[in-house]
Amino acid sequence: MSSSLASSSDLLNFLRVTYPSAVSSSTSETDLSALSPQLFPDTSYTDNEKVETSQWLTTSARLATPDEDEAKHAERLGSLNIHLSTRSTLLGAKPSVADIALYHRLAPAVKSWSAEERTGEHGYHHVVRFIDFVQNAPLFRLSLKEEDKVQIDLDDIKFVHKPIDAKEEKERKKKEKAAAAAAGDNQTALPIRTGKAEDGAKQNRKEKAADAGQNAENKAKGAMTGDSAPQQGKKEKKEKQPKPQKAPAKETPLSPCLIDLRVGHILKAINHPNADSLYVSTIACGDPSGTDNTSEYEGQVVRTVCSGLNGLVPLEEMQGRKIIAVCNLKPVTMRGIKSAAMVLAASPRLKEGEEDHHGGPVELVTPPMDAKAGERVIFEGWSGDPEGVLNPKKKIWETLQPGFTTTDNLEVGFDVSVVPQLQGDESVKKSTGKLVTSSGGTCTVKSLTNAVVR
Repeated sequence: MSSSLASSSDLLNFLRVTYPSAVSSSTSETDLSALSPQLFPDTSYTDNEKVETSQWLTTSARLATPDEDEAKHAERLGSLNIHLSTRSTLLGAKPSVADIALYHRLAPAVKSWSAEERTGEHGYHHVVRFIDFVQNAPLFRLSLKEEDKVQIDLDDIKFVHKPIDAKEEKERKKKEKAAAAAAGDNQTALPIRTGKAEDGAKQNRKEKAADAGQNAENKAKGAMTGDSAPQQGKKEKKEKQPKPQKAPAKETPLSPCLIDLRVGHILKAINHPNADSLYVSTIACGDPSGTDNTSEYEGQVVRTVCSGLNGLVPLEEMQGRKIIAVCNLKPVTMRGIKSAAMVLAASPRLKEGEEDHHGGPVELVTPPMDAKAGERVIFEGWSGDPEGVLNPKKKIWETLQPGFTTTDNLEVGFDVSVVPQLQGDESVKKSTGKLVTSSGGTCTVKSLTNAVVR
């Protein structure tokens, strides 16, 4: 497959020609993600859609780059093809500048695709449909000569795929999730209803009807004669037995292992559209497909994470790097965008009486180079399973976080001596336990010793 050499500056020139009233000569590459409302003034965008548009702009810039290997290129196109299988545009139905950027990037490549690459069994049918839609739909109003368009023969279909039903796909994922949750549970066989049982049920219904008729007749006679004799066939009420009280749930001992710490891989980070101090990162944390508060990006299951690192850690240092993520905090919405994890970072410990002005320096906690996204991370001496989601009322994170620190060797560790709730227990390890991956590597920071980690 050929690769397109279109750059952001080429895209801006294309946009200026197509939308002269919305894109001026002073518009720069950094303004691209904010152009959608100007290009499509009748369309409104949520904060999440603005973030998604920025993510797709980054993805389109990476597609078909000269230095991209064939396998990675095919993987990106495959993910894009799946995403478009149930959507008209990248956002679903709404047009955005990302659609135009993707068209501008891919059109030269699609022109040279063979019929097999376009519509074969392993072709990119939905990508081709998207290209055809963007270049011809009045919605986008692209200034293209007929000879500049990608010529697509709608009758040349090499392989017909079964269409994906969005509802069926959602139901399938739901069933898979339920099946996974029920794995290992004992199944109880349901009783088989026989013809005899059905006949007996019918007979019971007839007897009940006869009893009801007799009761009505007795009531009528009693009303006429004033007889207050007890009614026949009325069943006595049984006394309700008090329900046995449930045994109180066993309290899990306080331990840093209750916090779900994992290696995360930041696939992309951008500035938060509504907050100058926040970044919005797309992070792979090893979650299975269908996990709550996750989505798919470039073929991987990811979490959207907001972090207050803007102005403290350069944006370029956030791109494509491994970090440590706290994965079982309750998700929170930060200035319109739901954040489903937290990135661990170290900052200097305040001296007594000193105020925290959040001026830095700040260093991200870094796992070993060979650590895989989703790999569990624990403090030495504190093994055990994490909670599903930490109960905010129990304040487990708030209680244990003060023990997160760094050593003179720049290793991240847990200092039990500063957590009063863990004092007095003879079984508790007294020394600082290093933060290590399940494969044995130690997590570190760049230069901060005796720092606060949160």
